Amino acid sequence: MGVEPVHRAVMQQGWYDLCSLHYRYDPDVVSRVLPPGLEVDIHDGSAWVGLIPFSMRRIGLPHLPAVPYFGSFPEVNVRTYVVRDGRPGVWFCSLDISRLVPALVARGTYLLPYCWGRARHHVADGRAVTTVQRRWPKGHASTSIEVEIGEHIDEPSPLDEFVTARWGLYSRGFRGALRYAPIEHVPWPLHRATAAHVDDSLITAAGLPAPSTEPYTLYSPGVHVRIGAPHAVR
Repeated sequence: MGVEPVHRAVMQQGWYDLCSLHYRYDPDVVSRVLPPGLEVDIHDGSAWVGLIPFSMRRIGLPHLPAVPYFGSFPEVNVRTYVVRDGRPGVWFCSLDISRLVPALVARGTYLLPYCWGRARHHVADGRAVTTVQRRWPKGHASTSIEVEIGEHIDEPSPLDEFVTARWGLYSRGFRGALRYAPIEHVPWPLHRATAAHVDDSLITAAGLPAPSTEPYTLYSPGVHVRIGAPHAVR
């Protein structure tokens, strides 16, 4: 089935100063947190779980000014990669942000597992520093991440493309039905990066065991994103 184009965007966003820390997992382990109907997408024999801090900016409707205050905030999501009927996509285990209203709106519209709490993501002097302290929903979870940003990548590797060239997201709709929303943006400009410090419980709070490997780490200055309306997967 492949990529579904965004013929008519219902939302636009900016995803900037993005760090991606990806861990190898046994596909059978990751499949336990997926709903029926989705399969783990595998690269190099492994499932991959991402811990993704970035700055969300200028959320808004197409052709209208961005939403002030509520439209920009730091985010850290825990995600993995899935496929259904040949169409790859992203499955979000959690998305932590520092704005309560957008978290409630996203839960009610895209039905994504947004969480609210204290969050900070800052990039300066070649280093990205991120912290999260979840307040809602119930349950303790936090993260503290420092990433050192390296040189620009001229030729992305197959793994680089696997974890970044994702043009849609899956979510669980009402009564458990699967939904899919297409995503459109230019290819990510990528940099090599090193995780200098990671102290995280967001991954285990998502129902996965703690990572047993060092993260494969990338950085991107970011992209502008157009998102299509979610629709039921038949």
